[in-house]
Amino acid sequence: MKAIELEKAYDPKDFEDRIYARWKEQGNFKPRAEKGTPPDVIVIPPPNVTGVLHLGHGLNISLQDIIIRFHRMRGEAVLWVPGTDHAGIATQNVVEKRLNARGINRHDLGRERFIAETWKVKEEHHRIISQQITRMGASVDWSRERFTLDEGLSRAVREVFVRLYERDLLYKGNYLVNWCTSCGTALSDDEVEHEEVQGKLYHIRYPRVDGKGFLELATTRPETLLGDTAVAVHPEDPRYHDLAGKEVFLPLTDRRIPVVTDTYADKAFGTGVVKITPAHDPNDWEVAKRHDLPVINILTSGGKLNNEVPEKYQGMTVKASREAVLTDLKEQGFFIKEENITHAVGHCYRCHTVIEPYFSEQWFVRMKPLAEKALAAWRAGEVIFYPRKWENTYRHWLENIRDWCVSRQLWWGHRIPAWYCASCGKTIVAREDPSACPHCGSTNIEQDQDVLDTWFSSWLWPFSTLGWPEQTADLAAYYPTTALVTGYDIIFFWVARMIMAGLEFTGKVPFRDIYITGLLRDKQGRKMSKSLGNGLDPLELVDEFGADALKFTLAFLCAQGQDLPMDKESVKIGSKFANKIWNASRYILMHLDNRNPVADPALNSADKWIYSRLNSAAKAITEAFLSYRYNDAASRAYEYFWNDFCDWYVEATKLSVKAGDDAEKDRAATVVLDVLAESLKLLHPLLPFITEEIYGKLPNAQGLLINASYPEYHEKQEHPETERNFAFLQELVRQIRTLRSECTINPDTRIHVLVRAGFAGAWYSFLKENAELVKLLAAIGELDIEASDQGTRPQGSIGLVGSGFEAFVYIAEAADPAALQQKFNKEIAKDRKFIAGLEAKLGNEQFLKNAPPELVNGEKSKLEGALQRIGKLESYIRDML
Repeated sequence: MKAIELEKAYDPKDFEDRIYARWKEQGNFKPRAEKGTPPDVIVIPPPNVTGVLHLGHGLNISLQDIIIRFHRMRGEAVLWVPGTDHAGIATQNVVEKRLNARGINRHDLGRERFIAETWKVKEEHHRIISQQITRMGASVDWSRERFTLDEGLSRAVREVFVRLYERDLLYKGNYLVNWCTSCGTALSDDEVEHEEVQGKLYHIRYPRVDGKGFLELATTRPETLLGDTAVAVHPEDPRYHDLAGKEVFLPLTDRRIPVVTDTYADKAFGTGVVKITPAHDPNDWEVAKRHDLPVINILTSGGKLNNEVPEKYQGMTVKASREAVLTDLKEQGFFIKEENITHAVGHCYRCHTVIEPYFSEQWFVRMKPLAEKALAAWRAGEVIFYPRKWENTYRHWLENIRDWCVSRQLWWGHRIPAWYCASCGKTIVAREDPSACPHCGSTNIEQDQDVLDTWFSSWLWPFSTLGWPEQTADLAAYYPTTALVTGYDIIFFWVARMIMAGLEFTGKVPFRDIYITGLLRDKQGRKMSKSLGNGLDPLELVDEFGADALKFTLAFLCAQGQDLPMDKESVKIGSKFANKIWNASRYILMHLDNRNPVADPALNSADKWIYSRLNSAAKAITEAFLSYRYNDAASRAYEYFWNDFCDWYVEATKLSVKAGDDAEKDRAATVVLDVLAESLKLLHPLLPFITEEIYGKLPNAQGLLINASYPEYHEKQEHPETERNFAFLQELVRQIRTLRSECTINPDTRIHVLVRAGFAGAWYSFLKENAELVKLLAAIGELDIEASDQGTRPQGSIGLVGSGFEAFVYIAEAADPAALQQKFNKEIAKDRKFIAGLEAKLGNEQFLKNAPPELVNGEKSKLEGALQRIGKLESYIRDML
């Protein structure tokens, strides 16, 4: 073999793009079917084509890639389907803002030209998103990429709409919906974000028609009184037992409205009287249905008051009409008082406009029958959440589900496949565009102007991306999928709906495992957001640190069920680890000159130990990956490679490099190359680029690492006795290294050590066999080993005690005892001062009462550590006397 020169400094820019291109060109991201192995399939949560990916996407993509690579290396037929979402409201908003900047709006363009403009924006952002996914190293099968508005998915959307209609699970009617006046469309309940805001509660008089005074009630939205059709009192409220069936005058109008009795009115709240505005409040809507009250919509779709209100207020915005109504109430004597309150107000999840409850005609999906199937599947264990706590969110939403408003008053999206016949008044819902009414034969038909909610295509994603409703080979081979990795904010938006759709249209749950990621936060615990300016651009992090560093860091920080505190500095966790991998591999490869590989090499103690550690690491990491414990997998990988492999095993191999003959050097080189190759396989899912680059340089490499077999745990490769012996050796070496450091002995100085290991005979023999290794690792010049547990401390030495040994370091031969005593006394004095401060703090009752428990425990740990340190230093001083 020849020495192999890796670049001196690790620079991911040198190889990440090159390696990704090679993987892609050679088809390594496509599933490789192997007989007898079930496939492992993930469909990517499709990012919206409205911008660029943020770090939340980076987290999601990184976690999916880790799992996909792990299963690919286990020989499974792995498929990771990429794609993007047309994101109806969000994308239309982007285009409309661009048009507004040019001084025009969508109506100036017309529907067809507007949609053409939107496709341009889609292509622009799709190109950027694809580049970002590539730069992050995602091993998705690009040949199967999908888009929620592509031809195949459009076919699936129409098929589902028609089937729901045929099964009486889809209906159209006039109902109260959430209306965004800015987007000009209805929203589902789940698309409304409720926030606590400061507001006012206005108290108003409604005069009784019988002249017996007035009723007082309170509202946060006084302008909506113009749409009141009743006031309500509780049927058991003694204050109003004589009011049922009576009427009150509606302020600022010429209308009379009835007093109804309904349990919705709360006797204990305020005066117990509530205004009923059916067209603009969901609770009032329910009251109106129970009492057959008229429904008066006072708003236009643009959020202005319409001709159902007195002429004075027509055309006003909600804000302007509120001010005008309050002024008139005061002037006409209807106003009583106002008070400041904090209350929850719904906002559009896209543009953040305040939502108005709005009475309009919309399409709805009957959700209860679908929800019952999804609940039954969960209860039967067909879907499993990681962590399990999110099952409560899933269950609660499904048990309290409301019908889903799926129509949107937009142009960008799947146009509703419903036509209305002007001749006979019938509605036609069809799989293919009709040319005439099938009921009366008239050609005077018009398609519904609305489009479907974005989520209506997204809820079909797991099976529509595989070719449904056609019975394709991909659908047969890869559905149901295996896992879904997503954020908790869309459990009901998307996760639950996909399960409902899968069961309804395929008879199967769309995936088994649901891993819910935590939220990315800054180091102050704040959610990352544009408004706070604390977000991190994943591509900037990749440019600076490399894709591997970002991926490993995210996995390392990703504790199941917890949010991820992160800043730019955090990525150095992965960057430093990648550097360690590079430097250790570089050292090994540069010492291969004139070495000849050995068939079936004999193993020494260190070799047996590292294979045993590799074996147990493979077991632990595999178990962690299979249960989506990313941080456990990353931590174990880090511990194994940095501590076991680099700090101990590679150091141990220097004995053969420095002192061995050619035969020993060949044997050692063969073994260390094999261990390095297996270690790179172990690390590959977490750091795919650097491991592939180094693996490709190994003389014992076989093909590409992406296709290699993942290290498997084998019980016969366990060496518990070797691990116990090596742990004994490590403890001895660590204690000697620590003492050297505390005594500031020069690293080049070789010290004299006596070890007594007589009270553990097996360890005495192990120590004698590995004496040269101990001398190398602890920088010992002369090592005396005695099979005895008796004897006095040698003059001029400091004693160390461990499990199975006593060691005496002849400190007087390597350092000045008097200077050391002076040094230790200064450190003891410093520690005692530190201890005094800690004891004062821990003796303060106010501190103990008010400080967080973790802070108190931390101070106690510091105190315990300082006391132990003083005890150790005092023992050193006694030994040197």
